Amino acid sequence: MLAFLVLCLIFAFFGLVLSFFSIKLKPEGDPLADKIDALLPQIQCAQCNYPGCRPYAEAIAKGEADIYQCPPGGEAGVKALADLLGLEVKPLNSGMGKDQPKRVALIEEEKCIGCTLCIQACPVDAILGAPKLMHTVIASECTGCDLCLPPCPVDCITMEPAEELLADWRWPEPAVEKH
Repeated sequence: MLAFLVLCLIFAFFGLVLSFFSIKLKPEGDPLADKIDALLPQIQCAQCNYPGCRPYAEAIAKGEADIYQCPPGGEAGVKALADLLGLEVKPLNSGMGKDQPKRVALIEEEKCIGCTLCIQACPVDAILGAPKLMHTVIASECTGCDLCLPPCPVDCITMEPAEELLADWRWPEPAVEKH
């Protein structure tokens, strides 16, 4: 009887130690959301109806959002997410926007009135300027999210195709034949 009681106390002690360390050493965040977020384009454009890529990744991980809501990620992004999650590849949701090449904002400086509305709208701080002075875009920082276009009162911002840099270039994916 005494041996049984000692054994129960030992198991209870180890149970308490394990539960303590499972709480204390719990990883920060959601590992699945981290993997999903790594596959998203990090444009922070909100076209997916979430304020940025991380909230969208968390919603996918929780099953609250579909994987085909990210136009900047395109069909390749949908395929990568489907492969990661073991889901069926679906076409990109055209209601969210369209898949297009990377673009950057360009400000026609002679038209710019310095209102700073575009600066406030830019989620990545790619626009430089001061009130009542012309603004300019740091092309290397611009994600092409289009969020600076609607607030501009004088329509001095246009979206232009981004210059393809060697650092951004990727081999095209091979065409897969369907049988």
